[in-house]
Amino acid sequence: MPVARDVLAHAAKSPDMVALRSPGRTRTYGQLGADISAAVGAWWAAGVRPGRLVAVDLAEPIDLLTAVLAADLIRATPLVCDASWSAEQRTAVLGTIGPDLHVRDWPPASYGDAGVTTGPESATLAGAPAPYDVAWAGFSSGSTGRPRAVARTRASWTGCYPAVDKLTGMTSEDTVLVPGPLASSLYCFAALHGLATGASVTVTGRWASGLVRSYLADSDVVHLVPHLLEHVVGELASMGPSRLRMAVSGGAGLPAGLRERAGAAGLDVVEYYGAVELSFVAVDADGLGLRPFDNVEIDVRQVPGSSGLGEVWVRSPWLAEGYLAGATGPFRRDDDGWATVGDLAEADSSGTRALRLRGRGDGAVVTGGATVVPEDVEAVLGGVPGVRDVVVVGTPHHWLGSVVTAVIETAGPPVRRKILEAAARRELTPAQRPRRWYEADRLPRTPAGKPARAIIAEALIDGRPDHSGTSIRLMR
Repeated sequence: MPVARDVLAHAAKSPDMVALRSPGRTRTYGQLGADISAAVGAWWAAGVRPGRLVAVDLAEPIDLLTAVLAADLIRATPLVCDASWSAEQRTAVLGTIGPDLHVRDWPPASYGDAGVTTGPESATLAGAPAPYDVAWAGFSSGSTGRPRAVARTRASWTGCYPAVDKLTGMTSEDTVLVPGPLASSLYCFAALHGLATGASVTVTGRWASGLVRSYLADSDVVHLVPHLLEHVVGELASMGPSRLRMAVSGGAGLPAGLRERAGAAGLDVVEYYGAVELSFVAVDADGLGLRPFDNVEIDVRQVPGSSGLGEVWVRSPWLAEGYLAGATGPFRRDDDGWATVGDLAEADSSGTRALRLRGRGDGAVVTGGATVVPEDVEAVLGGVPGVRDVVVVGTPHHWLGSVVTAVIETAGPPVRRKILEAAARRELTPAQRPRRWYEADRLPRTPAGKPARAIIAEALIDGRPDHSGTSIRLMR
């Protein structure tokens, strides 16, 4: 069933219950249902039909979710955009994809009374929903210049809701805190799942410590990434009594000891591993290791030349359809229904089926729950005058998992760091911007003349950037 129909059912049963809360706004299920129906009527009159692509480009989180649900009810595909994009990024991304409707203002402009259907009838305009409807699309992190919008069917998006309910014990009596940007599939999934369940959902649109603290005492479940979970645990330790009982954490592995510190604060933790393209892959609800999520098969395939490491392949009903507009990326499929994004893991020899992840084989950097494609960052920094070449890798970080690290080879006089940082702020999303900067007179290279990415990454990770006579030094 579409999440929008679930919301309309909750609106009929419990119209006065709070559905959504954001800073400064609250909508009950009755109000949210009316907002969805009005938007459906306006869009239908404007020609939006099943299968059309609707770019939802709204900063206010309640408006964004209402637009997503209206598209869902029409059986159109909502494409969730990132409010932090610059004008140049927005033009490049949406110009490549070409949505049928670009939603920048809310509520939709009125098209008059003629032909506009609102109320319960709006749920029947588009006909019966189908499991294969493409019901959601969103961007993998790193979609500047070369957009990678990932599309998911209705079955892959909502079919796993019962398994998530079972893991979290969530019910319609709960209040769910979603303290991050809805452009992230982690947070968007959490909000829509909460609404489908009939819970009250608090959406902040971004992380802000003081703002999130004000919601903690009255929340039961929170979805977030590990480095933010540490903040929540610290807040709970300094607060009075709180209802918060469950944290659902994804995007990176839990740092050692964090689950135990959360438990001491009265908080159970469900950790999961997944990707925008793969959805849920493995879950750890008890601290004993990541095991396959419901209806997921995992195959760790040996990587030639690697001792004990394999590439993680997944087969499940939750896989994405692929990228929109012919974009390419780390998502690959084989003829037997298996898929991978290039993540690496240790082959399991213990018999426990626990998955021990070891990073990305394609060089993608997973930082604070976001996946950054190095080539996207390199394309921006390589365009700065004076930069001869650039290599972007991930280097370890205690809370974020990894951070984006740039090594610059200059042509002549060194390029000033503040010029590079200005280019990054102008053209890259926050997750893509390098946190660490190095420079080199010449980069180590392969026999074919390409930058030796693996050697550079190994040198930085091992703390010995001066490798094989090549001076890689910290940029100040």
